Amino acid sequence: MLGCAGAGCDTNGMPGLLTALTIREVAFRNRIGVSPMCQYSSQDGFANDWHLVHLGSRAVGGAGLVMMEATAVEARGRISPNDQGIWKDEHVEFLSRIAAFLRQQGAVAGIQLAHAGRKASTRRPWDGTGMVPENAGGWQPVAPSALAFHPGDPAPAELTQPEIASLVGAFAEGARRALQAGFQVVEIHAAHGYLVHQFLSPLSNRRGDEYGGPFENRIRFALEVARAVRAVWPGHLPLFVRVSATDWVEGGWDIGDSVELARRLGALGVDLIDCSSGGLAPQQKIALAPGYQVPFAARIRREAGVATAAVGLITTPRQADEIVRAEQADLVLLAREFLRDPYFALHAGKALGEEIAPPVEYSRAF
Repeated sequence: MLGCAGAGCDTNGMPGLLTALTIREVAFRNRIGVSPMCQYSSQDGFANDWHLVHLGSRAVGGAGLVMMEATAVEARGRISPNDQGIWKDEHVEFLSRIAAFLRQQGAVAGIQLAHAGRKASTRRPWDGTGMVPENAGGWQPVAPSALAFHPGDPAPAELTQPEIASLVGAFAEGARRALQAGFQVVEIHAAHGYLVHQFLSPLSNRRGDEYGGPFENRIRFALEVARAVRAVWPGHLPLFVRVSATDWVEGGWDIGDSVELARRLGALGVDLIDCSSGGLAPQQKIALAPGYQVPFAARIRREAGVATAAVGLITTPRQADEIVRAEQADLVLLAREFLRDPYFALHAGKALGEEIAPPVEYSRAF
């Protein structure tokens, strides 16, 4: 990472959490981002006032990047029947309203394109667990292989090669609609045990064709999706990919695989790897601790030569600032902490001695 000058840099010229960042032609006012967080509050995939207020509050609160939740590129790609979608042109109108408001508040507007694969058609967290049956509005999920996520669940339908090609096109169409809606960043969701991740991991991909087996085959779908999205996403706008850096299961996808995938994605025009982990296998054993996923972002950044975002149990301004100053990641994305405090970025400015100006409507409180 190049050094910097002025406010937000330490005496060695290292950028801090509150320094600006430019990726392609998009300027982020700071290194603080709102991570995509499913709200399970849509009907037929449509965003609504809940999403506008939820996301808008974080933009008002000073975040440099505000990412919309996992947004399904086809109806059967939703995690639950109440997930947000971008599979039809009618979804664009309200998404445009949200993206415009985020930009008006000085935040970069981002959206995550997703497909749940075998983890689709499930209940919302507050409605219990398990799959939603077809007679209650659910559907049969699809996956690389006919392997259920939980033992005892109905098996997903194994995707045919024409269906795989159609899904690559669906991601590209999602990116086209995101552009039409006014988003400045698109992120491909290739993590947390959802469809792209299911292709990557040998634990969920048992195919015998060119999409399964050795590493080169298992990454094929991810590369095809990235290539197709980059082809429709303008050259001046950034493209991110979220990965699960490890499955946390012996014999599964691991950090070495993620480094090599990141190299390939960077060569295709992916600008940043959003480094999460897990979600593919119920038997995962995660070593939880503050910042436990930051080493993944640091290693991918160092070895693959691509910018990264760090996520996971990052809760304080000083912790986030140190991640950036130590060159472990270029962005820090927070989820639950932004649920607890929509104004985290404004409070971070005060804590780090470099106060961020709030909207004029709020200035009397700051």
